[in-house]
Amino acid sequence: MAKEQNKNDQTKSVEQRLRSLYELQTILSKIDGIRTVRGELPEEVRDLEDQIEGLHTRIEKFKTEIEELRKATATENNRILDAQTKIAKYKTQIDNVSNNREFDILTKEIEFETLNIQLAEKHINQYSRENENKKVEIDTASLRLSDLNQMLADKRKQLEEIVSETRQQEEQLRVSAKELEAKIDDPRTLNAFKRIRKNARNGLGVVYIQRNACGGCFNRIPPQRQMEIKMHKKIIVCEYCGRIMVDPELAGVKVEETK
Repeated sequence: MAKEQNKNDQTKSVEQRLRSLYELQTILSKIDGIRTVRGELPEEVRDLEDQIEGLHTRIEKFKTEIEELRKATATENNRILDAQTKIAKYKTQIDNVSNNREFDILTKEIEFETLNIQLAEKHINQYSRENENKKVEIDTASLRLSDLNQMLADKRKQLEEIVSETRQQEEQLRVSAKELEAKIDDPRTLNAFKRIRKNARNGLGVVYIQRNACGGCFNRIPPQRQMEIKMHKKIIVCEYCGRIMVDPELAGVKVEETK
């Protein structure tokens, strides 16, 4: 008699566990539904934020490079002034040379400093072109940044409106889900359910039999297997998709019987 009672208690425990799992699945599916309503807005917001951050970094990089070009240009201008000063000095000296050797040395120095001036001017022109190009890049990036900021503001507004409409409902569902998890006195089963649900494309970890088939992958379930599921003696998973299966009666779902 005691053995029979223990067997009944075990069946009742499995049945209650399955019922709680199905109720938990129902609640989590509702939360998934709320997320579906939000659609891809959260991801779009994050993508826009990343693009904006990238543009800020890009603009700052251009500004740093422009400052480096300014410094390089200043260095070249100083080099020109220095060369001009030397040329002026050499020209003064060349008027007072006493022999051809001194004249040749000063002439070469003037030629050398003239080449330095030409090279510096070449660098300045190059820096000027680079500077203009970077300013154009900054203007282009700034326009794009302005557009993205407007898009982000619009997306955030849309997301906030949807979130505010569903926040209370989602919080209530999450509380209910936590309460149900506490009722499932088998951590291994609960963890298995969460793992199955995570890997399932539609987020279904528990499904009921529909038209003699698994409600998740729709593969046919043999009659003997269906009978075992209805007996609630143990937790049974679909041999094809791995989802936990329950009978429609336990799920509280009325389905048409196939003829």
